[in-house]
Amino acid sequence: MADSSVVSVSVPQQHTLLVALNRPNQRNAITPDMAREIARVLDWFDNEPSLWVVVLTGEGDTFCAGADLKSWHASQSSDVISEQQDIASSPHGFASISRRRTSLKPIIAAVNGPAYGGGVEIILNCDLVVASTDAVFALPEVKRGVVAAQGGIPRLARVAGHQLASEMLLLGNTITALEARDKYRFINIITSPAEVLPTALALARIITSNSPDAVESTKEGLLIAQRIGNVDEAVVSHALSAASGRVWNGQNVKEGLAAFVEKRTPKWSNPAKL
Repeated sequence: MADSSVVSVSVPQQHTLLVALNRPNQRNAITPDMAREIARVLDWFDNEPSLWVVVLTGEGDTFCAGADLKSWHASQSSDVISEQQDIASSPHGFASISRRRTSLKPIIAAVNGPAYGGGVEIILNCDLVVASTDAVFALPEVKRGVVAAQGGIPRLARVAGHQLASEMLLLGNTITALEARDKYRFINIITSPAEVLPTALALARIITSNSPDAVESTKEGLLIAQRIGNVDEAVVSHALSAASGRVWNGQNVKEGLAAFVEKRTPKWSNPAKL
């Protein structure tokens, strides 16, 4: 997978894809062309069995400033207004990430700097989030006459609760990394700017030291739990899923149990395609 002018792609360590938003002079604001390129990269990642986890970051000193408002203004100035249908029909949401629920591979956000609007919506759909002490966060859409409509509202309400989500969404104010972790609860780790990416890659190494079959099935269980409120129904749905079937009928469960008995490190195989 080659780089494009707006998205940098690399494999910094075994089984890990690193994707960097690469419009630093525009604070990594997302254009429609950039969103399509991210979709191409992540679709390829989803179908590449040797890659088990993706780390997402931004080039420069900003993670993502959200949508490119100049591009958005140009589309609003045309005679064709299609935001409602575009949002409703988007399979993966803002930047092809904020509503991406089909992938069972973990997504780690390495938040190297400020995140605004759609940049926060991206973060809210990641599985693990590492943020710089310098990072700040805002959902300021109401200040520009638009709405955080690509998954941010229900996700923030779920993790923070109605009143705190209302505070962030209706006021549109900026919060610190510490507030995002301790008050709003959508960050896992805060570290120095220089350690953001190394810390995210260290988390990826821990994940890839585990069975990829078990990791993907576990993520699927988490996604099912978000869709199904009843515990018993969620358990049954997860147990009967294709990803669960791959766990119990695959080679990695045998390898994991054998390695435990033999007191050695397991040697995992790439997961079979579902």
